[in-house]
Amino acid sequence: MTTTSRHQLALLLTLSAAFCGPAAAQIQVQPAGSEIVFTTRQMGVPVEGRFAKFSAQLALDPKAPEAGQVSLAIDTASTRFGSAELDAEVVKPGWLSSVKFPQAIFTSSRIKAAGPGRFEVSGKLSIKGSEREIVVPVTLSQQGSAGTATGTFSVKRLDFKVGEAEWADTSLLAGDVIVRFKLALTGLPPP
Repeated sequence: MTTTSRHQLALLLTLSAAFCGPAAAQIQVQPAGSEIVFTTRQMGVPVEGRFAKFSAQLALDPKAPEAGQVSLAIDTASTRFGSAELDAEVVKPGWLSSVKFPQAIFTSSRIKAAGPGRFEVSGKLSIKGSEREIVVPVTLSQQGSAGTATGTFSVKRLDFKVGEAEWADTSLLAGDVIVRFKLALTGLPPP
């Protein structure tokens, strides 16, 4: 079993244990209406991309967020810029190295209320074999058992070795990557 396979198995076992407990509701992410997009700057010009395939596991009661857990897995080979040339380039070893690292994974370690319908989700983001602690601000709008979770956060691509060699020069390609997400949710507990 490879290290990646062991990591995925451990993550699945942890998620199974977390989501089978009575403390937090299991929430389903609906692919229709959900998206994860990112923006960087190449020589000062904004460049936007998106992840076409991702999955999320959420267990959350907005009234008791500290008992919740979030896990997100992004298929790195699904990165799309809308240009066949860029789409083929970004999966190569100097960028996301999608063959060796097929997923980018975020796993929460703590969820904290930050006001009505707002949360701070702390956890580890793993991209291309590098892990960093991040805090993701999340806004939850809810209507009955359905809702939408949105947020924006920034990561430094060089922390994850994304864009090596000549692309490590941040005057060519910005070091900051802004990530925006919208997740359409069902199965939320009553407000």
